[in-house]
Amino acid sequence: MTGPSTASAALQRDGSVCVSASGAARGVAVALAMLAGCHAEPPPVSDGRAPPKVVAAPGPDAAPPTPDPPGTYMGRTIAATMSHLGAPWLVRPEREREENTRALIRALRLQPGDTACDLGAGNGYHALRMAAAVGATGRVIASDLQPEMLEALRARATAAGVLVVDTVLATERNPKLPAGACDVVLMVDVYHELSDPAAVLARIRPSLSPRGHIALVEFRAEDPAVPIKPLHKMSKAQILREYEANDYRLTRAFDALPWQHLMFFAPNGRASEDDNLNSGAGTR
Repeated sequence: MTGPSTASAALQRDGSVCVSASGAARGVAVALAMLAGCHAEPPPVSDGRAPPKVVAAPGPDAAPPTPDPPGTYMGRTIAATMSHLGAPWLVRPEREREENTRALIRALRLQPGDTACDLGAGNGYHALRMAAAVGATGRVIASDLQPEMLEALRARATAAGVLVVDTVLATERNPKLPAGACDVVLMVDVYHELSDPAAVLARIRPSLSPRGHIALVEFRAEDPAVPIKPLHKMSKAQILREYEANDYRLTRAFDALPWQHLMFFAPNGRASEDDNLNSGAGTR
């Protein structure tokens, strides 16, 4: 039974339902017709080509980015940590000639009284040299994963009469550096071995002093003449990619070492004394 307020329905050629109405139901019928797609527009003329694909914009339920496969970080294979059994190689007599360690230490611009932190210190090759730079009023904090390395470092410091080096046993995700203490955090051929680089970089941030920064040293992947296995090299492009992804910025670079990059990074959002220096500065 129908009346003046009742809408009727008709089946369209495309299978949709078109609603018509009269009287008081006309407004409701128009709304229903719009929802049902009952516009009096002719169907599109086909030219034989497939219609374009419609790609939905990512929404809140979009899949997250694919995580790095185990043992990799941002497309880079993570190298295994060097064992303490290889510690004699760290103090080989030819290392100064191969790496120009004196120039590296000068480039750190350490001052008497500074606190220098050596992350992945091993048996102390760089830590003892930094101790000479910061002097009796300074401090060196040497962090390493392997207690055997730290034991060897302490023995070398005692033999050399160095009293300003403290050792810290790190974990894979935490170097255990004291908050706000480090004027420089030096990593020499260590970063590429970190099993969780993002976690370590996040832990370093609160350990930096107001003017503190990271000094990163890695063998140059761009140079095939550097006689190091590719797994233990890094390119500048890869280093920048990883540090920028972790909210650090490059403040300067030292490009005069024989085999290695030396790049300085500070956290974003914090002023640095190197901000006005370009990448060629620091070569003095």
